[in-house]
Amino acid sequence: MLPADLPPIKNRFLYVYRVCGKWLSFFVFGTGSLLLSILVLPPMRLVLHPRNKFSKYARMFVSFTFNGFINFMHIIRVVDLEPDDRMLYKQLSGKIIVSNHPSLLDVVMLISLIPNADCVVAGYLNHSILRAIVRQLYILSSNDFDEIQSSCEKTLKQGNCLIIFPEGTRTPRSGKKPVVRKGAARIALSSGCGIIPLHIGGTDKYGLGKKDPWTGFNPNERYVYRINMGQEITAEKYKDMPRPAAVRSMTKDILTAIS
Repeated sequence: MLPADLPPIKNRFLYVYRVCGKWLSFFVFGTGSLLLSILVLPPMRLVLHPRNKFSKYARMFVSFTFNGFINFMHIIRVVDLEPDDRMLYKQLSGKIIVSNHPSLLDVVMLISLIPNADCVVAGYLNHSILRAIVRQLYILSSNDFDEIQSSCEKTLKQGNCLIIFPEGTRTPRSGKKPVVRKGAARIALSSGCGIIPLHIGGTDKYGLGKKDPWTGFNPNERYVYRINMGQEITAEKYKDMPRPAAVRSMTKDILTAIS
């Protein structure tokens, strides 16, 4: 049963097709990730030295494959990705990327646009089929924030962009104003790196949101991801504030920018 805020299904055959297309897409993603971790990354790790060089080219390759995955979903008419300016994302370097988080595919969309993207990922992924990719290329979340902060500052100094979803979980469909954690602001103020806020909009992502059923999909249209880049939030703006006040103020500005 669809939520009350969604319109009724107009074409049931098309709806079933899109649900099946979503399932196929996740099967392709899981299979591709497994092949990537077994057949691609190990040879790259042997050939590319030092580790920073391997990470750089491996992240670029992951971005390329994610872009191919999105093109596949576009071909089967399940998903469309519509960023405001693709070149702006390709040119980003040493920036913290913050975004709202309406669906399962958000990080895939952002990594496909940003070739040098690093990100902080949930610790449970260390026990999934993505383990080989996550452990070698991205930063695992943990209870030790100092350790995470150190890893984040290191990757930013190397010129990578750092993707953070400051809500910490997918945005609920309730319409309530999201709660933003202070980690992104703390990392930005400590590293001196600017924050680039993004907003993921488009069509309703029912079926990919938090606690949505796997059988769910947008009732009448495909998933459209419209991604818009906001104005950079610089650490310089908060330099004269005490650190706790600066963190609170920057966090408030992040919430405003991604909402």
